[in-house]
Amino acid sequence: MVASFRWILQLHKDVPKAANFYKQGLDFTVNVCTHRWAELESGPLKLALLHSPSNETAVAQKGYSSLLSFTVTDINSSVTKLMALGAQMDGPIKYEVHGKVAAMRGIDGHMLGLYEPV
Repeated sequence: MVASFRWILQLHKDVPKAANFYKQGLDFTVNVCTHRWAELESGPLKLALLHSPSNETAVAQKGYSSLLSFTVTDINSSVTKLMALGAQMDGPIKYEVHGKVAAMRGIDGHMLGLYEPV
């Protein structure tokens, strides 16, 4: 039997707020959202959000995070929307030969990579 990918899971302090962050900031579809659990989709990607069992997320406890990387059509617009929803830039937007690249920390500290191809 071959394993098949099911979803990426992130821990969050406020699941509905995190679901809204991905919905408003990156146009995810929210399929399920409760206080403790959410299931979101963007194309073939499925993202699950789980309420953190303590006041701290895994990012704060362990110093690590998942990294979600997204191709966007307008990096400046995406950065602006995400910052308005609570994200922070993790360095400047970089202008590479192949396109623009930005690193951000979403709510609860999860890393987001944005890429706008040339």
